[in-house]
Amino acid sequence: MADRKRKEKPEIAIIGAGRLGTALAVALAARNYSIRALVARRSASARKSATLVGKAAPSSAGDVAALAAKQLGSLPPADLFLISVPDDQIANVAAKLNQLEFDRKPVALHTSGALSSEVLSPLRAKGWSTGSIHPLISVSDPTASIKGAFWSVEGDAKAVRVAKTLVRDLNGDSFSIRTADKPLYHAAAVMTSGHVTALFDVALEMLVECGLTRQTARRILQPLLASTVHNLETKDPAHALTGTFSRGDIETVKRHLTAIKQHKLADALELYCRLGKRSLKVTKKQTGITRILDEC
Repeated sequence: MADRKRKEKPEIAIIGAGRLGTALAVALAARNYSIRALVARRSASARKSATLVGKAAPSSAGDVAALAAKQLGSLPPADLFLISVPDDQIANVAAKLNQLEFDRKPVALHTSGALSSEVLSPLRAKGWSTGSIHPLISVSDPTASIKGAFWSVEGDAKAVRVAKTLVRDLNGDSFSIRTADKPLYHAAAVMTSGHVTALFDVALEMLVECGLTRQTARRILQPLLASTVHNLETKDPAHALTGTFSRGDIETVKRHLTAIKQHKLADALELYCRLGKRSLKVTKKQTGITRILDEC
């Protein structure tokens, strides 16, 4: 029964066996997809990823070809090629795939958040269906679960249909945006994940100046961050915002700025002032704080 179900699904080759590529391979193998090949810069990395896939779906472990990037010409035929390499390598991968000849016209999906399906235009011109599929989730480890994520999908009709099926089988939700809006969409994702992480690092720096270790600072700030995320799960930012700026507390802002300047924390000062102005915009309050922040 499992073999019959696997054959009904597209056979997949994954180019780029890094954190996301491997996580995709593991998750899809566990859902009875046949992973025909895993390609990494080094064959040892590809073999390591193939081992993880085998643990997820032992019955298909022997089917996985673990290839180094220089062996792209040895790729077995597949119905779907998932390209999960850094953005600046996608066009090069597309050019190499364009040199291969298969009996069938596959689907190619890349996993970049910032690039659209246009980067795969050489393959589209050859008759492939092309698109992109990007998870709104932070994947810091190849064994991380990607189930339940929201995924941005775009491309031609067949590619979008295949992408949505993958997302559904991964217990996720898909949404589509205009091809031209991919960079803006990805910038929003970076603001939510990468920049929040950077902001958290600045907060750690500030607490270290208070005499705490980074480890202790991380531990005591995480519940605060989690409570903020919880508020945003149930409320609009205007109602989720709490604290100094939501109250319009001018004297507290002054004390904050004085302390930050005394410790010569340049990044913290710039971010505090810029984000403080945005907080006031969120609250729609006109207070004397704006003038103070303008003088930062």
